[in-house]
Amino acid sequence: MPPSSKAASNISFHTARTTMSPPSRSPLKRLHAELSALQSLGARPASDGSAIERLEPVDTDDLFKWEAVVKGRGLGGGYEDGRWLLEIEVPEQYPNAPPKVRFRTRVVGSNVDFETGEVCLDLLKDNWSPAYTLEKTVEAVALMLANPGVDSPLNVDVAALLRSGDAVGAESLVRWAAAESWGRYEGK
Repeated sequence: MPPSSKAASNISFHTARTTMSPPSRSPLKRLHAELSALQSLGARPASDGSAIERLEPVDTDDLFKWEAVVKGRGLGGGYEDGRWLLEIEVPEQYPNAPPKVRFRTRVVGSNVDFETGEVCLDLLKDNWSPAYTLEKTVEAVALMLANPGVDSPLNVDVAALLRSGDAVGAESLVRWAAAESWGRYEGK
């Protein structure tokens, strides 16, 4: 192998190794700052108007896995009695890359896959900005329930109801699901 080829292979090997390094301090610093800001708010009163009941890391030793509890009060569309658990996976590139958010509790919505809990929201894809925090992201997911999109839905059945103008049917379906044990989170 010519010396230049060997040098090139060493460089690419070195580059590959550096991508597998531990997370940089910048995402951790940002996540610590967000956690501190949330902790300084303390417990949220039930009447504060926020859809977020709880937002915290699953384990304080791993700030890359969070969960949130979102309540439906104030969202309308049949979501009023709902309460759902969200799973949030923060990538090592955060805040330059969006977190992955999915519902762990089943929820009926045109932008949520009923089986997997996957969320379809532009903010979590092309419209992401490092200015968004995890708190603002969870608020956006809750608002997405109240303002469903029907152009590129994950739940085509709910989107079809909404497109046909059957908001009452969609609301009844949402209300029914939120009342079922599998459609309402009962944990802390």
